[in-house]
Amino acid sequence: MSDQQIDAQQLADLVKGMSDDELKDSIKAMGIDETMKNIFQGMQDAFKPEKAAGVSSVLQYDIETEEGTKTWKVEIADGACKTSEGAATDPRLTLKLALVDFVRLIMGQADGTQLFMTGKLKLTGDMMFAMQMQGFFEQPS
Repeated sequence: MSDQQIDAQQLADLVKGMSDDELKDSIKAMGIDETMKNIFQGMQDAFKPEKAAGVSSVLQYDIETEEGTKTWKVEIADGACKTSEGAATDPRLTLKLALVDFVRLIMGQADGTQLFMTGKLKLTGDMMFAMQMQGFFEQPS
């Protein structure tokens, strides 16, 4: 494990109390791709299969960064969650948001409904599934 890698809880602790600019600078210093890789790995680790029983769906995240849009997919099937970089063929739901808002959302420090209502989160596809899937992952404390 390199010095650059941190786990989801460490990132959640780091994010608390930071301004958006401080958070953006910290992510940049750690490496945007490396940070995102760690976050999506953390999503796999935080997956609660009992909450997603019977669900077979693919989600896509389009995350706006200074380096352009970073696209990741989250595949949920057979009680497992697998994340990978790249676009999904036919996602049930696509979430589009800025990097800082994405990190805050995943770390449980931003409310998805609030982000959506203020236009910071754009959803395409099954909107009701967006509400359902929030319970599929354990949030960092």
